[in-house]
Amino acid sequence: MTQVAEFTLTGATAIRPFPQIHYSDEELTDLRRRVNATRWPTKELVADQSQGVQLAVTQALAKYWGSDYDWRKCEAKLNATPQFITEIDGQDIHFIHVRSKHENALPLIITHGWPGSIIEQMKVIDPLTNPTAHGASATDAFHVVIPSIPGYGFSPEPKVLGWEPNRIADAWVVLMERLGYPKFVAQGGDWGAAITQALAVRSPGKVIAMHSNMAGTVPADILPLATSGSPAPAGLAGDELHAFEQLSDFYTKHLGYAVEMSNRPQTLYSLQDSPVGLAAFILDHDKDSYEMIAPAFFGNPGGLSRDDVLDNITLYWLTKTGTSSARLYWENHAGFFDVKGVTIPAGVSAFAHEIYTAPQSWSEKAFPKLVYYKKHDVGGHFAAWEQPQLFCEDVRATFRSFQA
Repeated sequence: MTQVAEFTLTGATAIRPFPQIHYSDEELTDLRRRVNATRWPTKELVADQSQGVQLAVTQALAKYWGSDYDWRKCEAKLNATPQFITEIDGQDIHFIHVRSKHENALPLIITHGWPGSIIEQMKVIDPLTNPTAHGASATDAFHVVIPSIPGYGFSPEPKVLGWEPNRIADAWVVLMERLGYPKFVAQGGDWGAAITQALAVRSPGKVIAMHSNMAGTVPADILPLATSGSPAPAGLAGDELHAFEQLSDFYTKHLGYAVEMSNRPQTLYSLQDSPVGLAAFILDHDKDSYEMIAPAFFGNPGGLSRDDVLDNITLYWLTKTGTSSARLYWENHAGFFDVKGVTIPAGVSAFAHEIYTAPQSWSEKAFPKLVYYKKHDVGGHFAAWEQPQLFCEDVRATFRSFQA
């Protein structure tokens, strides 16, 4: 991977190389000890996942995590990737920065979500920065920046209140300017979608286009009905009715984790103290992701392998960011799926197993300058991680007209 150029910034604005990552053998031994000492509940009293993450899945995960899983492989991949840290608004921000060898590459900032991390985007770095090695054109190249949200991974947890999506978006503008990118494009899913849309609304002169794989498109008269368990309004059909039903199912049956984090994040001590408690909480993000991940621990990997899953969970554990990442839900006061008023050019990827598959009709209304829309029959919430080829194709297509 191409290293970032030298910078002359000093003092509080300095961009510092991030130290090589190496957790001690003692920390890894302690992790395995805790995993293997888990006090298990009895098996769920139903034959499906309606009571939560199933005992057999969690025990299969723990068996592998506590014996054969090798964190050092993930550590080596991270250390082979250019990483940096800089202070913005009193907060240290960790980020990956990989410049393409193609000098006319377009600067792109990609933001992860919860329960993700920079691990989500590792598979798309080379295809986006080095497109000719992956069947694409040199004109499809990007200089890629992937920050860790404050309180996630290697970005320390905030010491003050107020680090919500708008403030994070403003920090991303400062970061890109420090890197020599006064104009850039942005991409995100989950929290990354919220932050990317905030970037588009707050800094339209600097963010020249955006792409989202969990876009806010739900009309104002539809959203409260979908999130309250009300019947679908008359007239909804096709993709719009399907999206309504997806949202209704999510809000009535699968939102428990977000309700707790939004209201009482400090109560989640198990995320700091119990590796298996952390893992189960992360696996319970959404129904379709769980159904895609669970088979990996029985020898049937789908879009993610068991190492993929445990790389991400282990990063949360070793960086002690289970609780600090949850606080972002408490800080946030905006919706995820409502229309945000984005006026810049935008692209939307609608994956079949996302929390909801954004219909093209809603996307066209939400983004008056919609330059790209693609509905996929595979893929879910962790698009860049699970379906990196489709993700990269969509990102290239969205931003192609903005390349130099």
